[in-house]
Amino acid sequence: MNESPKLWTPQFMAIVLMAFLFFLCLQLLTAGFPAFITDVKNNPTQGGLMTTIFMLAAIVTRPFVGYLIHRVNVKKMSVFTLLFVAVTLSLSYGQESVPYLLLLRIFHGIGFGIMTTILATLATNIIPKKRLGEGIGYYGLATSIGTSMAPMIALALLAYMPFNTLLIIAVVLAVITFLCSFMIKTQEAPVSSKTIEKKLSFKESIFDKKAFIPSLLCVFFSITLGGVVSFLRELGKEAHLGGTVSLFFLIVAIIMLVARPISGKLYDTYGHKVIIYPAIICGVIGLFLLSITNGSVTLLTAGFFYGIAYGTVTPTLQAIAVSLVTKEKQGTANAMYFSAMDLGMAIGSTGLGILAANKGFHFIYGFSIICLVLLILIYALLFTKKKETEAPVSDTYYSLK
Repeated sequence: MNESPKLWTPQFMAIVLMAFLFFLCLQLLTAGFPAFITDVKNNPTQGGLMTTIFMLAAIVTRPFVGYLIHRVNVKKMSVFTLLFVAVTLSLSYGQESVPYLLLLRIFHGIGFGIMTTILATLATNIIPKKRLGEGIGYYGLATSIGTSMAPMIALALLAYMPFNTLLIIAVVLAVITFLCSFMIKTQEAPVSSKTIEKKLSFKESIFDKKAFIPSLLCVFFSITLGGVVSFLRELGKEAHLGGTVSLFFLIVAIIMLVARPISGKLYDTYGHKVIIYPAIICGVIGLFLLSITNGSVTLLTAGFFYGIAYGTVTPTLQAIAVSLVTKEKQGTANAMYFSAMDLGMAIGSTGLGILAANKGFHFIYGFSIICLVLLILIYALLFTKKKETEAPVSDTYYSLK
């Protein structure tokens, strides 16, 4: 009798909890800082820089994490990083100097780049191979709910409370995540006489061509996500929708809560092709509805369709990237994938912001559909003309010291 390998171990649950808390912590400020700076300085460009510099810092940091993760004590690195994040968040309290806050946002981005890579690698290393899609789906659910709920919470709090209150909440979340990090146990691989752990070179640690295409596809999707996270508040103002905007993110979070476990099981059973096509179609519908929205019903319907896309496309692409590399390169694949996501977010928040200044916020969501069209064309060209690409992952386990 073949029993399904256990997924919900105490370690996996601890990692999922930490991922949710950490993403919620820093994504609160991804929405909060631009709104705060825009209100205080009356300068949307400076507000947008708060997000862009944060994402760029994470992108630059991640390749080094992919290299260090094979050479240092991962638990100590995560503990130190979370403490560093909590301290730098605390230093933001009561500050209004843009140059000083931009410096702190660089530090926040460094911490974000390190921890997201570590947590994703710890998760993918303990997920059973036969349940990879499902496991990454649940892990991604934690990160995506944190990411999608954060703007809703941030905008709701800023409507009634000062920005410093939001900072205090973020610091508390960072401290709780820091305490949870002591629950994590890194796993040592049994060393045989025939097997000696190979130390990857810096180049090998930061790049794997097998993970490049899934990461590239993630860039296209994340450009649209950057527009949704950064400018939906302004779209609401343009369409006179008032407080309905925060409900959009609630709808997205609820839909992802349902979609991710289902899509993960479909991935493990049937492969990724049955997921990607309908999910991208849903994304196109969601963006189109945003481009024409002039009422709450249309906005919330857009949240339903975009939530399906966000809840299935991003974890599926991550699962493809991780499945195509060997076990010792999973840290590299995760670093590449999340860097791609941050790059897309940075392009979306900056590029679509420039476009919105000339064309309006409705226009940028219609324009974003081009990114999803490019995604599906590249996917169809490179993945559907060959055998299913969920290559078996090497069973060779490597040591996270």
